[in-house]
Amino acid sequence: VAEDIDTALSYFKSLTPAMNKYVYNDGVTKDLMCLSGTIRTIYNGKAYNTPLSVWLEESYPQSAPIVFVQPTKEMMIVKRTFVSSNGEVQLPYLEEWKQGECDLLSLLQLIAAMFGEYPPFHREHDIYSRPDGSSYLSLPKDDDQPFPQHHETNC
Repeated sequence: VAEDIDTALSYFKSLTPAMNKYVYNDGVTKDLMCLSGTIRTIYNGKAYNTPLSVWLEESYPQSAPIVFVQPTKEMMIVKRTFVSSNGEVQLPYLEEWKQGECDLLSLLQLIAAMFGEYPPFHREHDIYSRPDGSSYLSLPKDDDQPFPQHHETNC
């Protein structure tokens, strides 16, 4: 496990390992290894630092890590195919995790690539200006298509 973590951290240098308390959905709390920080993603030719927390359960590497996008105050999570509304990353790689075939570095590389295609945060170009100088935010529906104009939120 230490070697797997070390390999991942040598590639994703902005992640930091620490033991932290993880709270499961049923309220149970456990001390787990957590890698937290940012991973670099490229979206439309621009580099972004996406904040993540990667939790390793006691059964790791037999069980998949639990991964969350950790938005800053300025960020809003956009529910996508691979990210739930609470920020949990949900990839087939995690669901089909197999010890010996799957590893932490490959998972993080996959997440960086997926977020380059499907950013988990509200994108700057989704804010539009009206002729009167006011702005509005266009929120995507589950099918990633914008809502009709009358459903847009005024800012």
